[in-house]
Amino acid sequence: MLSMKTPGAVLLLLWSGLVVVAAESGGLLDEATAAAPASTQQNSQPDIHTALREMSALMVEQRVELRHTKTQMETRLRASESKAETMETRLRASEKAVVDLRQTEARLTASERLVERLQSENEAQTVNLNLIVSQVEELRREREERRVSFSASLVTRSSGEHFGPFSRPTTLIYRHVITNTGNAYNPNTGVFTAPVRGVYYFAVFAHGGGHAYRPTAVALHKNDELAVVAYSQQPSLSISPSNGASLLLEVGDVVYVKLVLGAWVYDSSLSHFNTFSGHLLFPM
Repeated sequence: MLSMKTPGAVLLLLWSGLVVVAAESGGLLDEATAAAPASTQQNSQPDIHTALREMSALMVEQRVELRHTKTQMETRLRASESKAETMETRLRASEKAVVDLRQTEARLTASERLVERLQSENEAQTVNLNLIVSQVEELRREREERRVSFSASLVTRSSGEHFGPFSRPTTLIYRHVITNTGNAYNPNTGVFTAPVRGVYYFAVFAHGGGHAYRPTAVALHKNDELAVVAYSQQPSLSISPSNGASLLLEVGDVVYVKLVLGAWVYDSSLSHFNTFSGHLLFPM
Protein backbone atom coordinates (compact mmCIF):
# COMPACT_ATOMS: atom_id res chain seq x y z
CA MET A 1 0.00 0.00 0.00
CA LEU A 2 2.87 2.38 0.76
CA SER A 3 4.45 1.69 -2.65
CA MET A 4 1.21 2.56 -4.51
CA LYS A 5 0.28 5.76 -2.62
CA THR A 6 3.72 7.32 -2.61
CA PRO A 7 4.17 7.66 -6.45
CA GLY A 8 0.59 9.06 -6.85
CA ALA A 9 1.19 11.61 -4.19
CA VAL A 10 4.47 12.61 -5.79
CA LEU A 11 2.79 12.89 -9.21
CA LEU A 12 -0.03 15.00 -7.80
CA LEU A 13 2.42 17.33 -6.13
CA LEU A 14 4.46 17.65 -9.32
CA TRP A 15 1.34 18.35 -11.38
CA SER A 16 0.19 21.03 -8.99
CA GLY A 17 3.58 22.65 -9.16
CA LEU A 18 3.51 22.67 -12.93
CA VAL A 19 0.07 24.27 -12.98
CA VAL A 20 1.21 27.00 -10.63
CA VAL A 21 4.32 27.61 -12.69
CA ALA A 22 2.28 27.68 -15.87
CA ALA A 23 -0.16 30.19 -14.38
CA GLU A 24 2.60 32.42 -13.12
CA SER A 25 4.36 32.17 -16.44
CA GLY A 26 1.10 33.09 -18.26
CA GLY A 27 0.58 36.11 -16.06
CA LEU A 28 4.08 37.35 -16.61
CA LEU A 29 3.78 36.89 -20.33
CA ASP A 30 0.52 38.88 -20.35
CA GLU A 31 2.14 41.80 -18.56
CA ALA A 32 5.41 41.78 -20.54
CA THR A 33 4.19 40.90 -23.99
CA ALA A 34 0.51 41.34 -24.33
CA ALA A 35 0.77 40.95 -28.05
CA ALA A 36 3.03 37.82 -28.13
CA PRO A 37 2.38 35.43 -30.96
CA ALA A 38 0.42 32.12 -30.44
CA SER A 39 3.36 30.01 -31.57
CA THR A 40 5.23 30.73 -28.31
CA GLN A 41 2.44 29.22 -26.12
CA GLN A 42 2.35 26.16 -28.29
CA ASN A 43 6.10 25.52 -27.75
CA SER A 44 5.71 25.41 -23.93
CA GLN A 45 3.28 22.46 -23.97
CA PRO A 46 5.77 19.89 -25.30
CA ASP A 47 8.15 20.74 -22.43
CA ILE A 48 5.48 19.87 -19.87
CA HIS A 49 4.79 16.51 -21.49
CA THR A 50 8.51 15.76 -21.52
CA ALA A 51 8.76 16.51 -17.83
CA LEU A 52 5.75 14.33 -17.11
CA ARG A 53 7.30 11.43 -19.04
CA GLU A 54 10.53 11.87 -17.16
CA MET A 55 8.63 11.94 -13.89
CA SER A 56 6.74 8.78 -14.88
CA ALA A 57 9.99 7.05 -15.72
CA LEU A 58 11.44 8.20 -12.38
CA MET A 59 8.38 6.86 -10.58
CA VAL A 60 8.79 3.49 -12.31
CA GLU A 61 12.44 3.39 -11.27
CA GLN A 62 11.45 4.27 -7.71
CA ARG A 63 8.84 1.52 -7.73
CA VAL A 64 11.46 -0.97 -8.94
CA GLU A 65 13.94 0.21 -6.34
CA LEU A 66 11.24 0.02 -3.64
CA ARG A 67 10.35 -3.52 -4.67
CA HIS A 68 14.04 -4.49 -4.72
CA THR A 69 14.54 -2.87 -1.32
CA LYS A 70 11.45 -4.65 0.00
CA THR A 71 12.72 -7.97 -1.36
CA GLN A 72 16.13 -7.41 0.24
CA MET A 73 14.55 -6.46 3.56
CA GLU A 74 12.25 -9.49 3.45
CA THR A 75 15.26 -11.70 2.63
CA ARG A 76 17.28 -10.19 5.45
CA LEU A 77 14.26 -10.54 7.77
CA ARG A 78 13.88 -14.22 6.88
CA ALA A 79 17.64 -14.68 7.35
CA SER A 80 17.44 -12.94 10.73
CA GLU A 81 14.45 -15.06 11.73
CA SER A 82 16.28 -18.21 10.61
CA LYS A 83 19.36 -17.13 12.51
CA ALA A 84 17.23 -16.40 15.57
CA GLU A 85 15.63 -19.84 15.30
CA THR A 86 19.07 -21.41 14.95
CA MET A 87 20.33 -19.50 17.99
CA GLU A 88 17.21 -20.46 19.94
CA THR A 89 17.77 -24.12 18.97
CA ARG A 90 21.39 -23.88 20.05
CA LEU A 91 20.33 -22.16 23.29
CA ARG A 92 17.87 -24.97 24.02
CA ALA A 93 20.54 -27.52 23.20
CA SER A 94 22.94 -25.70 25.51
CA GLU A 95 20.34 -25.59 28.27
CA LYS A 96 19.73 -29.32 27.81
CA ALA A 97 23.47 -29.92 27.87
CA VAL A 98 23.69 -27.93 31.11
CA VAL A 99 20.89 -30.02 32.61
CA ASP A 100 22.59 -33.23 31.45
CA LEU A 101 25.88 -31.98 32.85
CA ARG A 102 24.28 -31.23 36.21
CA GLN A 103 22.66 -34.67 36.25
CA THR A 104 26.00 -36.25 35.37
CA GLU A 105 27.69 -34.22 38.09
CA ALA A 106 25.06 -35.36 40.59
CA ARG A 107 25.58 -38.98 39.55
CA LEU A 108 29.34 -38.52 39.79
CA THR A 109 28.97 -37.06 43.29
CA ALA A 110 26.77 -39.99 44.30
CA SER A 111 29.31 -42.41 42.83
CA GLU A 112 32.15 -40.71 44.70
CA ARG A 113 30.18 -40.94 47.94
CA LEU A 114 29.49 -44.61 47.24
CA VAL A 115 33.20 -45.20 46.57
CA GLU A 116 34.12 -43.42 49.81
CA ARG A 117 31.60 -45.53 51.74
CA LEU A 118 32.88 -48.72 50.12
CA GLN A 119 36.45 -47.69 50.88
CA SER A 120 35.50 -47.04 54.49
CA GLU A 121 33.76 -50.41 54.71
CA ASN A 122 36.75 -52.07 53.05
CA GLU A 123 39.11 -50.47 55.55
CA ALA A 124 36.88 -51.66 58.39
CA GLN A 125 36.80 -55.14 56.89
CA THR A 126 40.58 -55.04 56.50
CA VAL A 127 40.92 -54.14 60.18
CA ASN A 128 38.53 -56.95 61.08
CA LEU A 129 40.41 -59.33 58.82
CA ASN A 130 43.72 -58.38 60.40
CA LEU A 131 42.15 -58.90 63.82
CA ILE A 132 40.82 -62.30 62.77
CA VAL A 133 44.21 -63.26 61.33
CA SER A 134 45.86 -62.16 64.56
CA GLN A 135 43.36 -64.17 66.58
CA VAL A 136 43.85 -67.21 64.35
CA GLU A 137 47.60 -66.86 64.70
CA GLU A 138 47.21 -66.58 68.46
CA LEU A 139 45.02 -69.68 68.52
CA ARG A 140 47.46 -71.53 66.31
CA ARG A 141 50.34 -70.56 68.58
CA GLU A 142 48.36 -71.60 71.63
CA ARG A 143 47.51 -74.90 69.99
CA GLU A 144 51.14 -75.46 69.11
CA GLU A 145 52.12 -74.57 72.65
CA ARG A 146 49.57 -77.04 73.99
CA ARG A 147 50.95 -79.82 71.84
CA VAL A 148 53.76 -80.77 74.20
CA SER A 149 55.00 -84.35 74.46
CA PHE A 150 58.39 -86.06 74.59
CA SER A 151 60.12 -89.39 75.29
CA ALA A 152 63.86 -90.12 75.36
CA SER A 153 66.25 -92.89 76.38
CA LEU A 154 69.84 -92.77 77.64
CA VAL A 155 72.02 -94.18 74.86
CA THR A 156 71.97 -93.73 71.13
CA ARG A 157 74.75 -95.95 69.67
CA SER A 158 75.89 -98.34 72.32
CA SER A 159 75.40 -102.08 72.66
CA GLY A 160 75.24 -101.62 76.44
CA GLU A 161 76.46 -99.09 78.99
CA HIS A 162 76.34 -98.61 82.78
CA PHE A 163 75.78 -95.19 84.34
CA GLY A 164 77.03 -94.74 87.92
CA PRO A 165 77.51 -95.06 90.65
CA PHE A 166 78.60 -91.44 91.20
CA SER A 167 79.84 -89.70 94.33
CA ARG A 168 76.87 -87.26 94.22
CA PRO A 169 73.45 -87.13 92.58
CA THR A 170 73.97 -86.52 88.86
CA THR A 171 71.54 -85.36 86.18
CA LEU A 172 70.96 -88.04 83.56
CA ILE A 173 71.01 -86.87 79.97
CA TYR A 174 68.63 -88.87 77.80
CA ARG A 175 70.23 -88.33 74.42
CA HIS A 176 68.19 -90.66 72.25
CA VAL A 177 65.04 -88.68 71.43
CA ILE A 178 62.04 -90.81 70.53
CA THR A 179 59.64 -87.89 70.17
CA ASN A 180 59.82 -84.20 71.09
CA THR A 181 56.66 -82.39 70.01
CA GLY A 182 56.95 -78.74 70.93
CA ASN A 183 60.75 -79.03 71.43
CA ALA A 184 60.41 -78.42 75.15
CA TYR A 185 62.93 -81.17 75.99
CA ASN A 186 66.65 -80.48 75.49
CA PRO A 187 68.62 -83.68 74.65
CA ASN A 188 71.90 -81.87 75.32
CA THR A 189 71.11 -81.10 78.95
CA GLY A 190 68.41 -83.66 79.81
CA VAL A 191 66.13 -80.83 81.04
CA PHE A 192 62.47 -80.21 80.12
CA THR A 193 61.30 -76.56 80.23
CA ALA A 194 57.57 -75.81 80.48
CA PRO A 195 56.41 -73.61 77.53
CA VAL A 196 52.94 -72.88 79.00
CA ARG A 197 51.37 -72.91 82.41
CA GLY A 198 49.53 -76.16 83.00
CA VAL A 199 49.46 -79.64 84.45
CA TYR A 200 52.00 -82.10 82.98
CA TYR A 201 52.46 -85.80 83.54
CA PHE A 202 56.01 -87.23 83.77
CA ALA A 203 57.20 -90.85 84.01
CA VAL A 204 60.64 -92.42 84.54
CA PHE A 205 61.64 -96.01 83.89
CA ALA A 206 64.98 -97.36 85.12
CA HIS A 207 66.80 -100.68 84.58
CA GLY A 208 69.81 -102.19 86.25
CA GLY A 209 71.49 -105.38 87.41
CA GLY A 210 71.01 -106.87 90.84
CA HIS A 211 73.71 -106.14 93.44
CA ALA A 212 74.16 -106.88 97.12
CA TYR A 213 74.24 -103.22 98.20
CA ARG A 214 73.99 -101.09 94.99
CA PRO A 215 70.43 -100.08 94.08
CA THR A 216 68.90 -99.13 90.74
CA ALA A 217 67.31 -95.77 91.52
CA VAL A 218 66.49 -92.44 89.79
CA ALA A 219 64.75 -89.32 91.15
CA LEU A 220 62.38 -86.93 89.29
CA HIS A 221 62.95 -83.25 90.14
CA LYS A 222 60.90 -80.08 89.58
CA ASN A 223 63.23 -77.09 89.68
CA ASP A 224 65.24 -77.78 92.86
CA GLU A 225 62.57 -79.92 94.51
CA LEU A 226 62.36 -83.70 94.58
CA ALA A 227 59.10 -84.97 93.07
CA VAL A 228 59.26 -88.82 93.07
CA VAL A 229 61.85 -91.62 93.17
CA ALA A 230 61.94 -94.89 91.24
CA TYR A 231 63.93 -97.30 93.47
CA SER A 232 64.69 -101.00 93.56
CA GLN A 233 67.50 -103.17 94.95
CA GLN A 234 68.11 -106.93 94.98
CA PRO A 235 71.26 -109.04 95.07
CA SER A 236 70.91 -110.72 91.68
CA LEU A 237 69.22 -110.70 88.25
CA SER A 238 67.91 -107.43 86.74
CA ILE A 239 65.45 -104.96 88.13
CA SER A 240 63.34 -102.18 86.50
CA PRO A 241 61.81 -99.67 88.91
CA SER A 242 59.53 -96.88 87.63
CA ASN A 243 57.47 -94.01 88.89
CA GLY A 244 55.50 -90.98 87.65
CA ALA A 245 53.70 -87.82 88.75
CA SER A 246 51.43 -85.02 87.54
CA LEU A 247 53.01 -81.62 88.15
CA LEU A 248 51.63 -78.10 87.95
CA LEU A 249 54.25 -76.05 86.11
CA GLU A 250 54.57 -72.35 85.45
CA VAL A 251 56.12 -71.09 82.25
CA GLY A 252 59.88 -71.66 82.52
CA ASP A 253 59.76 -74.34 85.24
CA VAL A 254 62.20 -77.21 84.61
CA VAL A 255 61.90 -80.94 85.17
CA TYR A 256 64.80 -83.43 85.01
CA VAL A 257 65.99 -86.82 86.34
CA LYS A 258 68.94 -87.47 88.63
CA LEU A 259 70.74 -90.73 89.35
CA VAL A 260 70.47 -91.33 93.08
CA LEU A 261 73.74 -91.26 95.10
CA GLY A 262 75.41 -94.72 95.05
CA ALA A 263 72.94 -96.13 92.49
CA TRP A 264 73.47 -97.29 88.93
CA VAL A 265 71.46 -98.02 85.74
CA TYR A 266 72.09 -99.96 82.59
CA ASP A 267 70.91 -99.14 79.05
CA SER A 268 71.53 -100.25 75.47
CA SER A 269 70.59 -98.92 72.05
CA LEU A 270 68.81 -102.18 71.31
CA SER A 271 66.41 -102.17 74.25
CA HIS A 272 66.26 -98.57 75.58
CA PHE A 273 65.45 -99.72 79.11
CA ASN A 274 65.80 -96.29 80.71
CA THR A 275 63.33 -93.64 79.51
CA PHE A 276 62.18 -90.20 80.57
CA SER A 277 58.78 -89.09 79.23
CA GLY A 278 56.30 -86.27 79.73
CA HIS A 279 53.36 -84.47 78.14
CA LEU A 280 50.95 -81.63 78.81
CA LEU A 281 47.63 -82.79 80.22
CA PHE A 282 45.89 -79.40 80.01
CA PRO A 283 46.88 -75.73 80.17
CA MET A 284 45.80 -73.47 83.02
